Amino acid sequence: MLFTTILERVNKLLRINIEDIRNYCLQKKGAEECFPFDEETIVFKVAGKMFLLANINSNPLTFNVKCETQKALELREKYGFVLPGYHMNKTHWNTIICNEKAHIKLLLSFIDDSYNLVLHSLSKKTKRNFLLD
Repeated sequence: MLFTTILERVNKLLRINIEDIRNYCLQKKGAEECFPFDEETIVFKVAGKMFLLANINSNPLTFNVKCETQKALELREKYGFVLPGYHMNKTHWNTIICNEKAHIKLLLSFIDDSYNLVLHSLSKKTKRNFLLD
């Protein structure tokens, strides 16, 4: 019983929180945060395009990230904490539930993939201007 309690506390410490996500997103070149929908939904954009949004009060923490279509389906099949994007285009967005099975390194890779996908979708002119900044 004691081992289970300690393990639960360690798992809580290893879970990502909204401040971790915020800090990670804002470290990315050109990333900006805003609250365009309401006071609870934080949105991160690069060059004006969303790459992550999250409800700052959700428990457990969940966030939506953009994903390539085929990879989105594969991730949903592989991980129980990856779902079709809530209130989003389910073809291109996944909702990630940050529970004890969601390792931080994997969660950060989802954020990286989303950021890079949005960055690569920009027009040549926007990319050029973005890289010059």
